Amino acid sequence: MKKVLVCLLALTFAMSLTAFAQSSNSQDNNMTPTQADSGAKAPLMTLKGTVKVDGDKVTFVNDKDGKSWDVMNPEELKAHDGHHVQLSAHVYADKMAIHVMSVKMVKGGSMSNDSMSK
Repeated sequence: MKKVLVCLLALTFAMSLTAFAQSSNSQDNNMTPTQADSGAKAPLMTLKGTVKVDGDKVTFVNDKDGKSWDVMNPEELKAHDGHHVQLSAHVYADKMAIHVMSVKMVKGGSMSNDSMSK
């Protein structure tokens, strides 16, 4: 019986340490003011443009202003090399980078260029 109680006590102690470690990690994962500021600087935007893939580097060239953006999650766009797409992405203007949330092919590239000139 003593062995069972000692095992239960040890198990309880181990579980409390695990819970404490998770609690500490969750506090570390909370946003700091600097991270919150960068989140505020990365609004979710809809962009139209062309995808360019060069090896592992993927860039997105925006139709509206011709700016070239580095893609933070290139796996989302690798299959769209040379395609004209519409993205929903978080834009990090200070880093000239975007984090793609969704991708949609755009029909008739010349049509979207006409609509941009209005």
